[in-house]
Amino acid sequence: MGRLEGKIAVITGGNSGIGLATAKRFVAEGAFVFITGRRQSELDKAAAEIGNNITAVRGDVSDLQDLDRLYATVKETKGGIDILFANAGILEPIPTAHVTPEHYDRVFDINARGVYFTVQKALPLLRDNASIIVNGSGAWTRGIPIYSTYAATKAALRSFVRTWTAELAPRGIRSNIISPGPIDTPIHGVFPPERHPAHNDQLLQMIPMHRIGQPEEIADAALFLASDESRYISGIDLPVDGGLNSV
Repeated sequence: MGRLEGKIAVITGGNSGIGLATAKRFVAEGAFVFITGRRQSELDKAAAEIGNNITAVRGDVSDLQDLDRLYATVKETKGGIDILFANAGILEPIPTAHVTPEHYDRVFDINARGVYFTVQKALPLLRDNASIIVNGSGAWTRGIPIYSTYAATKAALRSFVRTWTAELAPRGIRSNIISPGPIDTPIHGVFPPERHPAHNDQLLQMIPMHRIGQPEEIADAALFLASDESRYISGIDLPVDGGLNSV
């Protein structure tokens, strides 16, 4: 029997990268998974890769009507949620001097507001003892040039999780955040090695393990936080970053 046998999971941004790797892992462990993404073609491809026990629902987490439609689908087909992985996010590294109001609003709408309402609108469907997992980043703990808006949204997520840990505890709902380091995903592709060798070299020098992480390594952490193995863990920020923010 899998570690998530019979569980119902929702993963936003589940069409690629960390979200897709986690959806595959959850299904392999016995869960039925709903994934979301903004591009139908990528969703269809992801669903075909996973094969079974998967439903893909197109949507943008910054659009509240899309979230309503997602949860209406979940309620109609499965009735409730045991695991919510608020994973969807964007990375647009820009120096502070060049940040526009449009950039600022877009990053906060998806990375902070989108996560907040992903969780809020799920509350009526979350079963007692459910697990909420938020995909954060260690970027907020460091002053890294060009990451000002991105890092600030991740700091907000850490704050959200602290509040939800206390607020939802009477229902046995656990809330935790995973803080990945640089991971080999499309979002990291904003710094392709051939275009930004200096940046990638700098990253590798900062990471004690001297390598970029893989999406499956974040999926392993998400599986732990989703499963009963972490049933007495709530409110933590779990770094999965090769030691980047620990030394």
